[in-house]
Amino acid sequence: MLKSIDPILTPDLLWLLASMGHGDDLVVVDANHPATHIARSTSSQRLIQLPGMTMETAVRAIMSVYPLDDFDPDPVRVMAPVDDPDRVPDVQRAVLAEIERASGSPVSPGKLSRADFYRAAAMGFGMVQVGDIRGYGCLLIRKGVIS
Repeated sequence: MLKSIDPILTPDLLWLLASMGHGDDLVVVDANHPATHIARSTSSQRLIQLPGMTMETAVRAIMSVYPLDDFDPDPVRVMAPVDDPDRVPDVQRAVLAEIERASGSPVSPGKLSRADFYRAAAMGFGMVQVGDIRGYGCLLIRKGVIS
């Protein structure tokens, strides 16, 4: 245990976050995502699993140490629902609220189709998969600089 570090942030997850540079994308996905396959294509080839976690719990812990890229107009991108791309699922609302709370400013996420999300995820730095079974809990969070 480390003082003032959320215990959800495992040693492997802390390594992943600390190894990222500004402009790198962290991929955070739900339990439905084909994470094992796609994580092999990321820069780090790392998949960190947080079974039993909800998306918002994991993102809250991550955002406690992770600077959001404020130079990018879309530092957060989400997977749009296939059946209704304009719909914002409850899981996305909860995650975006955590990101906004941590960053101190409103976040309007970019939306990617399922296929585009998979391609973007494969180009990310590393992947975190949580045990949340709610669909469309998939997002990319671009790392910024600490100012």
